[in-house]
Amino acid sequence: MAKVEQLINTTPERVFAVLADGWTYSDWVVGTAHIRDVDPNWPQVGTRLYHKAGPWPLSLRDASVVLDCEPARLLRLKVKLWPLGAGQVRLELTPAGPDRTRVTMVEDFVEGPLRWVRNKINDLVLHRRNRESLRRLSDLAVRRSPRPAEAK
Repeated sequence: MAKVEQLINTTPERVFAVLADGWTYSDWVVGTAHIRDVDPNWPQVGTRLYHKAGPWPLSLRDASVVLDCEPARLLRLKVKLWPLGAGQVRLELTPAGPDRTRVTMVEDFVEGPLRWVRNKINDLVLHRRNRESLRRLSDLAVRRSPRPAEAK
């Protein structure tokens, strides 16, 4: 299991706006090469994000599904990458002062061969990958222009 945290200098609503835009996942999730499609009601529970992961020509086509969603607070996903298996990712957003958000990301393998290869090296790789993912998420959340509904 890999758990990482990042303080982001913007509101939970702005961070969640990036999470709620499924088309941005390849911009911030390390290892996601391309977003192929996003269900129209993303990130409602049960909706899917269709992606390719890994370098071409070895990239794998798969999908991630929303397991739980509380806008501006929580997004929990089942992320699949067959034939390697599947994992769960939990992103928690907690206010950390005016215009600051603590994002906690927890990822663990739940299905397939990677579940049985759980070890410190594997956790270290996930930890580093997820730290970089949260840095990228931070850049997007802080620098993106607010949509009209977000601007006040």
